Amino acid sequence: MKQIRRSVVYMALVASALFVHFLALADTKQNGDKNQPVDYRIVENALQGMSLEEKVGQMMMPDFRKWKDKDVTEMLPEIEQLVKRHHIGGVILFRENTVTTEQTVKLTHAYQDAAEKYGLFIAIDQEGGSVTRLQSGTAMPGNMALGAARSAELAEQVGRVIGSELAALGFNMNFAPVLDVNNNPDNPVIGVRSFGENPQLVADLGIAYLNGLQRSNIVATAKHFPGHGDTDVDSHLGLPEVAHDKTRLHQVELHPFKQAINSGVDALMTAHVTFPEVDDTRVISRKDGKPIALPATLSPKVITGLIRGELGFEGVVTTDAMNMLAIADHFGPVDAAVRAIQAGVDVILMPMDLADVTDGVLKAVQTGHITEERINQSVRRIIALKVKRGIVKAEEPAEVQTLIHHAGQIVGSLAHRQVEAKAAARSVTLVKNKNGILPLSLADRKKIIVIATSYTEELAQAILAHHADTVTLKLTEPGLSSEQWSQLDEADIIIMGSYSSNRQTRLSTTRTMRMYNEIIRKYDKPVIAVAIRNPYDIMGYPEADAYLAQYGFGAASFAATAAILFGKAAPVGKLPVTIPAEKGGTLYPYGTGLYYSP
Repeated sequence: MKQIRRSVVYMALVASALFVHFLALADTKQNGDKNQPVDYRIVENALQGMSLEEKVGQMMMPDFRKWKDKDVTEMLPEIEQLVKRHHIGGVILFRENTVTTEQTVKLTHAYQDAAEKYGLFIAIDQEGGSVTRLQSGTAMPGNMALGAARSAELAEQVGRVIGSELAALGFNMNFAPVLDVNNNPDNPVIGVRSFGENPQLVADLGIAYLNGLQRSNIVATAKHFPGHGDTDVDSHLGLPEVAHDKTRLHQVELHPFKQAINSGVDALMTAHVTFPEVDDTRVISRKDGKPIALPATLSPKVITGLIRGELGFEGVVTTDAMNMLAIADHFGPVDAAVRAIQAGVDVILMPMDLADVTDGVLKAVQTGHITEERINQSVRRIIALKVKRGIVKAEEPAEVQTLIHHAGQIVGSLAHRQVEAKAAARSVTLVKNKNGILPLSLADRKKIIVIATSYTEELAQAILAHHADTVTLKLTEPGLSSEQWSQLDEADIIIMGSYSSNRQTRLSTTRTMRMYNEIIRKYDKPVIAVAIRNPYDIMGYPEADAYLAQYGFGAASFAATAAILFGKAAPVGKLPVTIPAEKGGTLYPYGTGLYYSP
């Protein structure tokens, strides 16, 4: 009788999921799909038919990035057994797992084939820009580029392109958009992953982006709640603190998340960051036995009190990766997972040991440290979201070759490349243009030298498309050779490309910045700087004659910069952050952006 009941529940789940799936695919309205129907009677029936082991499994989202030190690019029998044995509810893939379109479709299809009837969340961090996991398809320039472009319409288009390519590849969940407000130029982990420093800009563009994802039937996940923007510690490496009071948090850090919740975002990801003004609970670190503040991921006051109670969010809450040192250094794998679930989290992302964590959570339920109703609350939200997004496993899934053919038409299509090019073109920001040296108008015989430490060839090739007499110099560890200095002596224009990812690599005292400043001081000829990634780079060489912030390092961004350098396109981007001077004060304010007609 129980088997018959489970079969009936499964059929109802599939029917509901397919109905919602087709509704979502048909939806092209501007209001998004946040009101798509979910029949919660089906969710309750599903819950009643599940064992405790199945319920706990639904809350686990491991990664199988590697197996025995080799990248996992196809389903392995050992992984398939783990999926089945632990009844897992989701899996996250990384760049190592997604090499080509065909291979990725086969892998995601195999994961769903191994899943139980509720299907798998198949997730990825495909933010665009510096966090781009896919090795095929369209590579968007990233959130800060969108912040510079100042267009919600463009952000929605980018979200829709990313979402449609993910859906074609077999993904159904994206850990994006980043809604952190990057108001700390020394932030080592967010930076260009943020739309900028203005909370309303972040909210507006983030909502547009997530609407694009969800209109493509991809679960959007706003991260990293309550906000990782004003930190100078990377939570992959340490435990950051945001010490602002709640008034400031509501005005800045929480503002984009509140707007996203009101706009119907599917999921939130927590930050492994402490917020003592929200939760001042102290716990003992296993690292050194000293008391530390409780990270947001493990905090009942943040998850249940703030997210569920104060902000009224009813969707799925997932942790950030539980193997990050902000958690792993201070808590055991089982202890961390139990604390997170007690706090109100629904999905444990990347548990450090799947078997131990699953067994530990089951024992915590059996001993009363976690109630089964607490588990049920999470599983209800998980199953409801899977029904909403059509993730429940179909009785007759599509043939993999059909899926591969479809993906080949979608992933990296011409229409998507055009959105990528538009995002890049509208983002590049002309911050400085001394004596109007840009745009360049050079005789053919004039020589340009391009010098950089990273992406040298990419920058040079983009410039070479406009000016044949272009020479590349690679700045290496010993510095410039006498021969390279001679080449610089003969150049008419010098274009320097800088690539920094944190405060340490942009300081004027670094070898690269010292060399660039030496070049600027030595020559009267124009020295133009291009910040390939980080708009703050000019802090290290403020005397450059002209300065463009590019934000992204895909081919489209280099092409957009080169077109602006030679006056084939107008610079229209605006700084989405304030650039301070290295020794204090403001070098260039938020919103700076010079213009000239092409």
